[in-house]
Amino acid sequence: MKQKLDQIDRALVRALQRDSRLSQRELADKVGLSQNACWRRLKALDALGVIKSHTIRLDPAEFGLDLTVFMMVRTRHHSKEWLDRFRGEILAIPNIIDFYRITGDYDYMLKVVAEDMNAFDRIYQRIIAKVDLETVTSYMTMEAIADARDIPV
Repeated sequence: MKQKLDQIDRALVRALQRDSRLSQRELADKVGLSQNACWRRLKALDALGVIKSHTIRLDPAEFGLDLTVFMMVRTRHHSKEWLDRFRGEILAIPNIIDFYRITGDYDYMLKVVAEDMNAFDRIYQRIIAKVDLETVTSYMTMEAIADARDIPV
């Protein structure tokens, strides 16, 4: 069930999306609450599942991951057993940072980060060696124009 968030809840999550390092005091000041009231609201948002996790965003290039690839996958298989196997193989590869089942001409979309084309090819070869796929089309990115934008709340 979708949660009804009031303006203060929305202000809290907007502020945290922009900077999760804000102290409790800074966050409370931004939204016009006491620290205790702010803490209670954050705990409630966590408990409701509105806040999924507390993480940081890293720059892949700082870790030598200079290539980002979107892999589009089409399969002939749609059984639960095949999907479980495919899901397990994909989730075992840490360079695949996003994984979606989609509609349209393809069945799945994967976002892969790799050091270079050779590293990406090793990931690709690993996938096709483990799972029967009909078609794989890969799109190499040239520039991230808007990557990991905030959720509009």
